[in-house]
Amino acid sequence: MSTAKRLTTVYKKSKVIPFDNNSKIIFFSDCHRGNGSWADNFISNKNLFNHALNYYYDRGFTYIEVGDGDELWENRSMAEIIQSHEDTFRIMHKFHLDNRLYMIYGNHDAAKSGPKYRRSRFYRYYSYRDKEYVNLFENPEVHEGLVLKHTPTNKDILVVHGHQGDLINDRLWRLARFLVRYVWKPLETIGIKNPTSPARNHTRKGTIERNIINWIKSNQRMVIAGHTHRPMFPRDGDAPYFNAGCCVHPNFITGIEIQEGEIALISWFVATDHYGVLRVTREVVAGPEKLEKFL
Repeated sequence: MSTAKRLTTVYKKSKVIPFDNNSKIIFFSDCHRGNGSWADNFISNKNLFNHALNYYYDRGFTYIEVGDGDELWENRSMAEIIQSHEDTFRIMHKFHLDNRLYMIYGNHDAAKSGPKYRRSRFYRYYSYRDKEYVNLFENPEVHEGLVLKHTPTNKDILVVHGHQGDLINDRLWRLARFLVRYVWKPLETIGIKNPTSPARNHTRKGTIERNIINWIKSNQRMVIAGHTHRPMFPRDGDAPYFNAGCCVHPNFITGIEIQEGEIALISWFVATDHYGVLRVTREVVAGPEKLEKFL
């Protein structure tokens, strides 16, 4: 099925979430949380991510995770991922308790689409720190997409991971998972890259982005996505395609912020100040622009 048909299907069946110009939302994508091993791409930016997430929690933001939050192609055990990143999941748990957490699944964590999988793996986990089982997400929902309805304009935004219509990563994700887990992961240890990954293949990135942009133009709807790991903020005259980027860039993470009726592309990184002290820094990369400009 084409990207256009898949996105239309997701749009029609997605949960609708109203928001207005007082709403605060942070979008992060492609954390790829692993099991804490050498192959865990998230671990080098974990402290950055946790600091940023606490920043947004304290300021009343809603957190929307735009897919591939957990690396379930390379790793079989969700329990090991949660235990390896217990501090991260504890912050997410706080968002969940306040009804400020929404999770979207991508190709690398498509297993979360199954209700049985979610009930058995996300309801609680064993904490080695507390030496007991700890509740995590009660009745967890993980969506293929979300529609954010901007109440002042009655216009909406489709939030989706962005792998829809990308055959090997969409309909054939189980085959792709097998190849990554048993073929490409061992080969990557000797420097051979996985050609199926859009994050490492610029030609495939461009194709995926063009397909999404064509859908945007045909349907006159704004899209926030992830998947390609390439942060995007449209220039004047461009289609309203936004990409949150990822949380596994070398030494920095990127995301999309909506607050006070404006939207911006942001980056978090560690930098030294004038005195040589390391500080976590938030930087606005593009924007802020009035959201209504893109709706």
